[in-house]
Amino acid sequence: MDSSDKLPRHLAIGFGLALLIYAVFFTCDQRLRHRKGPWEVTFATNAAGLPAITVNQANVGVTNVQIVFGGESLSNAVGSARLAFDKPQQTIPFGKTKFEDLTYLPGSVAFDFFGHEVELLPRTLYLNKKEYPWKAGEIYELTPGEKLPPSASYDPRKKKRRFGR
Repeated sequence: MDSSDKLPRHLAIGFGLALLIYAVFFTCDQRLRHRKGPWEVTFATNAAGLPAITVNQANVGVTNVQIVFGGESLSNAVGSARLAFDKPQQTIPFGKTKFEDLTYLPGSVAFDFFGHEVELLPRTLYLNKKEYPWKAGEIYELTPGEKLPPSASYDPRKKKRRFGR
């Protein structure tokens, strides 16, 4: 038996080991990506009829943080809708999603609601580019006077111009 007869066997063993190692690492990575769970956002109107969102993320310690959009109204009746941001490009009941990075949950999600920018990050909350610490049960009311001008709004598709070019 010469060495060329052993080559297919060695290749099959190498392929099997590579496949096994890949499967183990893929499974571990998937668990790391999903172990903390997604942002859970409830879209509704509050008792005064103002549009509002309620944010929850148990693993980060965020519970019942409400953001109310004062001076705004919805043209169509919106019931309460609860979304888990575990997959990209979901349709939301009002406003629009500007950015989402859901690679490792909870990730980060940025919204535009009536000209207000709301960013959900695990370490902090950004409202109109101002940082606020997460506090359970906190209620934030954003007024029309606090809206960002269109030029201050972040759009990841637009490239920044450098050095007058």
